[in-house]
Amino acid sequence: MNDVSPVAGARAAAHERDGWAGDQAKTEAARLLAALGAIRRVARRALSSQAQAHALSPARSELLRLTVHRPGISVAEAAQEMRLAPNSVSTMVSQLTADGLLTRNRAAADGRCVRLTVTDEGAARVAQWRDLRAELAGRALERLPAADQRAIGAAIPALRRLAEQMGKL
Repeated sequence: MNDVSPVAGARAAAHERDGWAGDQAKTEAARLLAALGAIRRVARRALSSQAQAHALSPARSELLRLTVHRPGISVAEAAQEMRLAPNSVSTMVSQLTADGLLTRNRAAADGRCVRLTVTDEGAARVAQWRDLRAELAGRALERLPAADQRAIGAAIPALRRLAEQMGKL
């Protein structure tokens, strides 16, 4: 006996007709993640070669960028957002604080909760990294054929939606 309801079967058929199904989606996802990983590695190497960039580990860099975008975030909230253990984030906070890039302040409403803010030096560092990465990517994009430039530009909204869907899983 068939355990698939007519509605579920119709949805599955539509999904296969209109989009990627199962193994193909996994294969394409792996290819996409490998390409994005290569882009990140190249950008990270370019940043670390800049003497003034003082490259951080990817996780500490992510925490610093997250705090720029969400001033006053707690360690627990940052850990949840980054999908890391709170003690790992707490260790990174200590390191970034010692480096003068983050500050920890007690929350006014609850003195047990620590809120994070980026120092002026930390904000400048994040802006410098953003500018260096954008310059590198911009120069590389200029060297690509126009069709590739258009394809990458057209893919950006879909990639944002993919990130949103991944965040919901």
